Amino acid sequence: MRRIMMLAFLLAFMAGPAPAHDYKLGTLEIKHPWARATPKSAPVAGGYLTIVNTGTTTDWLIGGSIALGVRERWPSSRVVGVDTEAVVAHALGSGAIDRAVDSIATLPEASLIVLAAPVRQNIDLLRQLARQNDTVGRVLSDPPGRQIVVTDVGGTKREIVKAASDLPYGTTFVGGHPLGGGERGGFAFARPDLFAGRPWIFTPDGSGSADAVERLSRFVAGLGARPSIMSAEEHDRLMAFLSHLPQLAASALMDTVGSAARGEGLRMAGRGLVDTTRLASSPADVWRDICLTNADAIGEALDCLIQRLTQMRGDLQRGEAIEAIFTAAAKWRSELLKESDKAQIPNPKSQIKKS
Repeated sequence: MRRIMMLAFLLAFMAGPAPAHDYKLGTLEIKHPWARATPKSAPVAGGYLTIVNTGTTTDWLIGGSIALGVRERWPSSRVVGVDTEAVVAHALGSGAIDRAVDSIATLPEASLIVLAAPVRQNIDLLRQLARQNDTVGRVLSDPPGRQIVVTDVGGTKREIVKAASDLPYGTTFVGGHPLGGGERGGFAFARPDLFAGRPWIFTPDGSGSADAVERLSRFVAGLGARPSIMSAEEHDRLMAFLSHLPQLAASALMDTVGSAARGEGLRMAGRGLVDTTRLASSPADVWRDICLTNADAIGEALDCLIQRLTQMRGDLQRGEAIEAIFTAAAKWRSELLKESDKAQIPNPKSQIKKS
């Protein structure tokens, strides 16, 4: 069994409370400090934030960006990496983390834990936290009477929400998914503004998670993201179309074109192919986990795409289906660009509606 190496960031928030803005998530009213206006204010009062990642350099994009964002917005925080020095060397050298430790059991008490590994490894880590009572007692110990929150940043939610049912009493898991990323992984591509203006979805299971959602929403709003809420089931089906299908289509397209054109032919390619296949550089291990944990919804999305391609394939000599699909596609892309333009500048006074 492959050993799961862990990378953790320990962030100690010591600044005082920030001015707040009103937010509404469904029926939940939230007071959010807006970190862009008050960069030294901490969104998580008391305790520590721990970000747990796997010990490979390609897994650092999200976790590394969170660490850089916290370092930029709350410079008084302390950041500790948990892993071998070889893995955290880049982060140490950049100043994103202050030092490295070799075990999650050596961390101080935590009030918020973020699992930032690929999906199935996040599930394994969550089960490890639930299973190892001695470790849980050490890591998941918070100031007395305060809820401990665990979240993740993975691309699917149903399986990890189910696995969270084994967490000890007093610990609340809220699935999370920041919709900010890149076509390449690794700390070299991490940046503090990765989440600015982007949605960050939470999928609470409804069992005592209102306070946890509030705390998490304050935190991600401080990183510039726009928190939103939906069920794990809604999330996985929607992401199958918005995220998982585009990734698979881009990778399949690049493989098809590359296999046919080869290196010599690709030299003739224009910007259209480059732009269309941007996602084809994504790491396979991350997407293998996503496919394995959302196979039913992704299968439905692939069937819909195959249906459209089949319609165009059978209409090459006439063009009616091609015209209809192109017309509809242009309309939906116009709608997409409107929403994309809105997301460029975070608005702390806007309401966040339950999805």
